[in-house]
Amino acid sequence: MRKSIVAAATALAVSAAGIVVAARPTTAAVGDVPADCSVFTTAYRSDGQRLTYVYDGGTTSTSEYANDNLGWVPTSYQQIGASGDDTVFRTTGYAARAGSDRLFKVTREGHLIDGSWRIMAMSASHIGVGFAGARILASASPYLYHVAGTSLYRSTESYVNGVLTLSTPVKLAGKGWDTVNTLVYERSGGTGTAAVDVLIGTKANGELKEWRINRATPTTISSKVLRSTGWGAFTTLSTGSCDAHPDGRALLGITATGRVSVHFDAKKTDGIGTDINCGSLGSLGWTAKAYGQ
Repeated sequence: MRKSIVAAATALAVSAAGIVVAARPTTAAVGDVPADCSVFTTAYRSDGQRLTYVYDGGTTSTSEYANDNLGWVPTSYQQIGASGDDTVFRTTGYAARAGSDRLFKVTREGHLIDGSWRIMAMSASHIGVGFAGARILASASPYLYHVAGTSLYRSTESYVNGVLTLSTPVKLAGKGWDTVNTLVYERSGGTGTAAVDVLIGTKANGELKEWRINRATPTTISSKVLRSTGWGAFTTLSTGSCDAHPDGRALLGITATGRVSVHFDAKKTDGIGTDINCGSLGSLGWTAKAYGQ
């Protein structure tokens, strides 16, 4: 489900690139990445304005919409839903805020008016507690993972009288999560007691790593290093899709200084990183606080 959300949100951002408030298309020379690959990430500027950074088929763009200012910058953000058509869209996401133990559900509704997108409704409501210090959120519905301090936590989504709620986070096995710079949900696999959530992320020591978390027994976490060096500078990692390469994935990495690179993994399920190709996009000025998707 998450991949379809990513695809829908990416298509929306790209299709609106010519009519949003600000867009800076840049042709990117990345010969090792197929032209059918796309990936995006959400970002917030220091004034609370939301941005979308997009890589699509060799072209990058930055978009922002009118009235799309949250008023604060989330310490972590995870989009969990998106829908819409050519004239209206709606998104839902989770956001953590500095100094707050609560998690917020952020909803937005945008309308195309006189050729330009405008946010017509936005809300940020409390949805859960126990998220103090949450610097990474990763949604694997009905589970929500977050990193705070040296630990990884998991909450469970449920509906009570038709209202989405989150359970109090439970600390999972292991420590050392403070060395993890980025973490995103990639996929789920297996059945029954063997079902797992697969997350991918980067570490301060330069590793690109994959974690497999047993859904029924989350105290069981295994991991595999996909690449041992070269990934430590990324403060944001997002995964996307490639239309003509359904077994593959695109990876978008952004550094704190705004340097960007896009990567192509021909088979995302093989647990092997030696086949991951890379194309540097150089410095794009993408320095707003960005969040893996």
